Amino acid sequence: MERFLKLFKKESSNHVVTIVSGLPRSGTSMMMKMLEAGGLPPLTDEIRTADKDNPKGYYEFERVKKMPDGDKAWMVEARGKSVKVISALLEHLPPEYSYKIIFMRRNMTEILASQKKMLIRQGKPTDKVSDEELAKMYEKHLAKVQAWLATQPNVSTLDVDYNMLLENPRQYLEQIQQFLGTPLNVDNMGNVVDPALYRQRRVE
Repeated sequence: MERFLKLFKKESSNHVVTIVSGLPRSGTSMMMKMLEAGGLPPLTDEIRTADKDNPKGYYEFERVKKMPDGDKAWMVEARGKSVKVISALLEHLPPEYSYKIIFMRRNMTEILASQKKMLIRQGKPTDKVSDEELAKMYEKHLAKVQAWLATQPNVSTLDVDYNMLLENPRQYLEQIQQFLGTPLNVDNMGNVVDPALYRQRRVE
């Protein structure tokens, strides 16, 4: 019986998908890299390569963006791995899987500044919506996402503050490992945190 329970527990953990989520530019790519360094393999196709905005890589999987169109068969590949899913797409996760979501939080002023800088580099307009309006839209969106997450029986969530993570990663490493319920190399994870990439600092 004990052997059976161990096998069942191992099989069940392999059916859990680790999701790294949050608003764009909230630190999701860094968290994906941290988990990879810790020993949790990422699901990524490497189509979007590293650039000046994300010199360590984006860790994206393009088919994630097609979930609203019904492309969810790839989810079987994500079991036992981590995959990045922006907050706007979380509601499209197929309900037959269990998810542990690491939700990245970041100072809103920094998010807006980082997004604007990226748009400028891409030659795209930055004046369609004011920062104040965009901040309100994002806050409303986050509240809606959090309310939805709270009603999902197959989802557990851990909020991670990007700003605090950069200042003191140790306070989160054991917490992340405990939340995921899997052995991770926390020393390797901590080494991934690079304060030099903290370029859009909030102004006090």
